[in-house]
Amino acid sequence: MIFEQFVILWVVIDPIGTIPVFVAVTAGMAPASLRRTAFQAAGVAALVLGFFLVFGQFLIDALGISLPAFQIAGGLILFLFALSMIFGQAMNGAGAMTERGDGMPAIFPLAVPSLASPGAMLAIVLLTDNHRFSIPEQAVTALVMLAVLGAALVMMLLAGPILRVIRRSGAAIVSRVMGMVLAAVAVDNVIEAVRALIEAW
Repeated sequence: MIFEQFVILWVVIDPIGTIPVFVAVTAGMAPASLRRTAFQAAGVAALVLGFFLVFGQFLIDALGISLPAFQIAGGLILFLFALSMIFGQAMNGAGAMTERGDGMPAIFPLAVPSLASPGAMLAIVLLTDNHRFSIPEQAVTALVMLAVLGAALVMMLLAGPILRVIRRSGAAIVSRVMGMVLAAVAVDNVIEAVRALIEAW
């Protein structure tokens, strides 16, 4: 069960998929700022997913929100950010925020919706269903979630040495290529959500 939860949370949190987003928003940052952004992103994502672990079931039941609705919203947000990566706005924005000392890149798009994606929020709710899982089992799920976020943190920290090797021009190329990949992932999320809605009808 623990391995199954780990696989599910790894897929929906997608630590590897966060790397191109991290590279884009931290291009031009000093190493200290880069590390701080990585820790902030992982911390905020843990808080958001922790909130859904504790209160998510009550919130979703009260609002009547479905998984496809979450997926479509997250896919659209990721697609818009992917466009900014492709056209270079993401890196310019990251540089401006670094100069102001603004920590927003850690919150958007790294923590939400990259790490704490709509799919991850809903997966946490489903894996901690009060009707099916006991408190100790939900605590184990929380530990698995933190382990996956820890892996994402390590991968973001390793992006620093990569940036030092490829430099800013290389980061610009990587940003645009990964922007295309991220756009495809975002569109795929929307397609899957629409398919789920059609099947539900």
